[in-house]
Amino acid sequence: MARTFRVTLVAAVLTIGAWAAPKAPYPLRDTAEFTVRGGCPTFFKKLDDGRAVKIGYLGGSITAQNGWRPKTLAWFREQYPAATVDQIHAAIGGTGSGLGVFRLQNDVLRHNPDLLFVEFAVNDGGAAPASITRSMEGIVRQAWAANPDLDICFVYTATVGMLKDLQAGKFPRAASVMETIADHYAIPSIHMCLKAARMEKEGSVIFKEAKSKKERLAAMAKGTYYFSKDGVHPYDDTGHVLYLEAVARGMQEIRKVGQPASHTLGAPLDPNNLEKAQMVPFGEGQLSPEWKLLDPKTDSMAKRFRSRFPRMWMANTPGATVSFKIKGSVVNIFDLLGSRCGVVKMTVDGKVVGERARFDPYCTYYRLSQLGVKSGLDPEAVHTVTLELTDKQPDRRKILTRRAGPNKKVLDLDDAAFAKRFDGTEWYAGHIMFVGEFVK
Repeated sequence: MARTFRVTLVAAVLTIGAWAAPKAPYPLRDTAEFTVRGGCPTFFKKLDDGRAVKIGYLGGSITAQNGWRPKTLAWFREQYPAATVDQIHAAIGGTGSGLGVFRLQNDVLRHNPDLLFVEFAVNDGGAAPASITRSMEGIVRQAWAANPDLDICFVYTATVGMLKDLQAGKFPRAASVMETIADHYAIPSIHMCLKAARMEKEGSVIFKEAKSKKERLAAMAKGTYYFSKDGVHPYDDTGHVLYLEAVARGMQEIRKVGQPASHTLGAPLDPNNLEKAQMVPFGEGQLSPEWKLLDPKTDSMAKRFRSRFPRMWMANTPGATVSFKIKGSVVNIFDLLGSRCGVVKMTVDGKVVGERARFDPYCTYYRLSQLGVKSGLDPEAVHTVTLELTDKQPDRRKILTRRAGPNKKVLDLDDAAFAKRFDGTEWYAGHIMFVGEFVK
């Protein structure tokens, strides 16, 4: 029996004379540690039957940690010893649903998950509600279009800056937006940090403080949890224990509801959602001769990122270009930010749309990122995109100064030592991402 979903659309426009009223803030949702909605009955039936299942973990750095992800995996294995429970690790630090929707197929769906956890409430914290809706709804619709029997659960985490809302009985904005999507598609949700926020208010959780493992465990034995060092990423032996316990409480109730059924896709909340987001290998574009395909057997960068970029391309010569065509509305590049990365000029349909440094205040190392090239394109038109590595270098000292404390060691380097570490015009890329069709 298929599940269907009711669409509720409410639109209001208030105009006084020629003046539009200021845009109201997004309404925050009341807190609940978990909401079962339609549950995950197909997944739990497989567990009850002792079958082999896979759990996909799509999220950011909190999911990438040695924390709630492996802990919940172990919990499912303990709860269902007759079943074989494996994971699909699809977490990338510092990324939100805007990248997740593009990499969903490659990183998760092609591995045939039975349950998908989606964790982006922290990294989507600064995103506009409309952007969150398009990406998160795109994840849901893309997942169910590929596999209608896949169950999904939204999970929310929090930072120290989000505690005030939680303690006032309200979800922060990003989680509130995601709850609207969860309502529409009857997807269960769990807020892993709600109890921790309440404990912080009571004084039994110290949310942000550097403590050794010995100190943390001694305090926990007395009822006090040192939650995290940075106010974001929980300690694996304290904060992530609270996250595990929250998921366990939620799953104990979620597994009680619903009957196994294929999910059906009714009308979307946002017709412009990113369900058609996809990506192709970077080499599908027309590359100038300056590009090099790196061998993970001999190149340390290619080896490090090969799980996300099976074929990593690198250019470090100004003037290197890649060109391609899409019929669609959005185009981005799945690439790296890093210490020696340079500046990319972006041209769409013959018009320069901007230049973007592949360097930010965290670039004392290399990490996965997303180059936003252009959105809002005519989805029915074919667009020509050309990206060029320029001879410009980012003002790295100025950029690193935005995180002067953590970056003090490198900022204290003399000019020669600083240049030895940071000088360069590199660009590393793995995929072309787009909404629509790739035109060859």
